[in-house]
Amino acid sequence: MNLEKYTLKSTPDLNSFEFISEGIQGNIEKIVMYNRFTDQILPIYNLGFGDKNPQTGELSDTIKTNNGDRDKVLATVASTVYEFTERYSNAWVFMQGSTPIRTRLYQMGINLYYDEIVTEFKILGLQKDDWFDFEKNTNYDAFLVTRKQNT
Repeated sequence: MNLEKYTLKSTPDLNSFEFISEGIQGNIEKIVMYNRFTDQILPIYNLGFGDKNPQTGELSDTIKTNNGDRDKVLATVASTVYEFTERYSNAWVFMQGSTPIRTRLYQMGINLYYDEIVTEFKILGLQKDDWFDFEKNTNYDAFLVTRKQNT
């Protein structure tokens, strides 16, 4: 996706990314983390995203910063999915917001760039404990994405 995004710093294994959100609340450190679900046969990774706690350095996905740069932040997070799945081409990435509103925000981003995303990714949506092929304008509780060569 050719969208404005922030510069990323990552760990060598690409399991963690950091960037600085610059906006009306100042500079806020953000973290994107990929953690593998160990109880799955498929390589499924949870995408965790949020603010970096300045005291502990840990990710907090409950803080609402309203820094005025939502689209740039979401484009930056999306770019980590591209980078992570380029390295780990058999990975499935699980995405669910910490609240239904945040999950809806992810869905709006997928809807907006759907035509571009589906050229490279298979997208599934979770509804009532079942996974379905993603359809625009349908509400889901969570999402799974993988590179198309894995399907």
